[in-house]
Parts: sequence; C-alpha cells; structure tokens
Amino acid sequence: MIACMMPRMIGRRGILAGLGGMTAAGAGLAAYGFGVEPFLRLAVQHHRVTPSGWPPGLVLRVAALADLHAGAPMMTEARIEQIVGATNALAPDITVLLGDYGPASRFVTRVLPHGDVARRLAALRARHGVFAITGNHDWWEDPVAMSASRGAVPAMARALEAAGIAVLGNRALRAGPVLVGGLDSTWAFGFERGADDLPRLLRDVAGDAPLLLLVHEPDIFPRLPARAAVTFCGHTHGGQVRLLGYSPRIPSRYGNRYAWGHVREEGRDLVVSGGLGTTTLPVRFGVPPEITLVEISA
Repeated sequence: MIACMMPRMIGRRGILAGLGGMTAAGAGLAAYGFGVEPFLRLAVQHHRVTPSGWPPGLVLRVAALADLHAGAPMMTEARIEQIVGATNALAPDITVLLGDYGPASRFVTRVLPHGDVARRLAALRARHGVFAITGNHDWWEDPVAMSASRGAVPAMARALEAAGIAVLGNRALRAGPVLVGGLDSTWAFGFERGADDLPRLLRDVAGDAPLLLLVHEPDIFPRLPARAAVTFCGHTHGGQVRLLGYSPRIPSRYGNRYAWGHVREEGRDLVVSGGLGTTTLPVRFGVPPEITLVEISA
C-alpha cells in the first residue's frame, strides 16, 4: 500500500514544486517589467539608414527622443536630466523631440510643470539644432487647445518655444545641410482627426536639400510624399511589452507593421522610436526606454 502511494505523492509534490517555480518566475518577470525596465534602464538604439537619393558624402547623426511622459515617480526631473546628458554625450548633428511630454497615467503622483520639463530639455545640444513637435497627449491634456480646435498651440509647445526649442507646427526649417519639417499630431482631436497640415508644411520645402520629417503617430506614413528622405515618429512605445519581436497591443490601425524600429517600404524610410515613458500602466518589458540614434548616409 505504501509502495503504491509513493509515486502518486512524489508526482503531486513535483507538480506543486513546478507550479511554485512558475509562480516565482512570473513574479520575477512582473517585478522586472514594472520595477526595473521602465525606471532604471536606458538604451541607445542605433539604426543606419541609407535613403534613396541621399547626397553622397553626407553623413548625419540624428538623436530622437519620444514620449517622455514626464511625471513622478516614473519620469522625474533627475531622470529627464539623465536622458538629456546621455543624448548630448552621443554628439548628434540634430536632436528631435517627437511629442507627448506630459503624464498620461493615473499612476503619476506628481505632475511636472511644462516649464520645468521644457527648461531641462533646453539643455539638449546638437550641431544643427534641436527641433520638436507635439503628440496627441499634448493636445488631449490641454482643454484650452482642444476647445480652440485647429490652429491652436498647446501649452507644452509654448513652453518649449519659450525655452528656446523650435517647435515645428506644420512647418519646416533649415538645419545645416538638410530641412527638418514637423507635423502636429494626426490624432489631436481623436483617431485620425488631427491638427496636421501637410500641404502647409510642404510650402516651406524648397530646393533639393533632403527633408527629415517628424510626425508623432506612424499611421500617416503610407500617405507621405517621397520628398521626405527619412520620417521619424514615436507614439507606439514599441507596445511597451515586446516578446520575440511581437507587441500584443499597438496604438495603430496597422498593428505591428509600424510598432518599432526601422521600416522601409517602397523605397521610403520610417524610424519608429520605442520612446522613454509609459502610458496606462507603468510597465515595459522587452522594449526598454530608448534614445534613438539614427545615422543617415548614402
């Protein structure tokens, strides 16, 4: 009788031990995703892009920062200063800010004033300048801009301008050997109801200098003209959770097509930054906060 019971008892103990191990592993992964990756990690994600028609001999290093979502405890003043210092250490030719600067989570316990965020970002340095655009949350969290509809300037954009950062609201400016153009959020007033005005921006584009185009949301990419040598965007956060190259949830009608990284379609180039902050839940797993560094050459 005892001999007959022993394998059954060992089997149950083995199952319980296995379940305990799985539970511990799951708890460890959750602790990493909620407590380590979003708070403590900061990656430099490199991309090398060779656009069609890029001038021979011109090599340009562009640093992109997206989706800061400033607010304690996730994105404090010290964390912003760390990101700025790490970006400057890369010695970029151009630095671009791709929108969504304020908090977008109920887990934020202290909101950072726009002016404080802007002043810290104003410490960014790049040989040919620092340029910014707005994101959907910069509109959604600004009831005055939302009520004014198209043509409004969100408070965050005004704070960045006051701090000396050029905000490209549907316009383009010269930046050394290239043009940098920026669209307002294409989701400013809801899904695909934007403040963007591409025809207005293209009126600023003259001559044959390459155009770098800044957009917040990637869904506009299939409709952009070939005149844009490289398009930069954020918004997706890489899904915040990314497993084996797949993100379960992407705020895009195209799903994982424009989730993260360098995308080349029909001879045109898009770089999607995984961003720095979080929305909804303060979790990142498999897509750590990143400074996106893009080297562009022929």
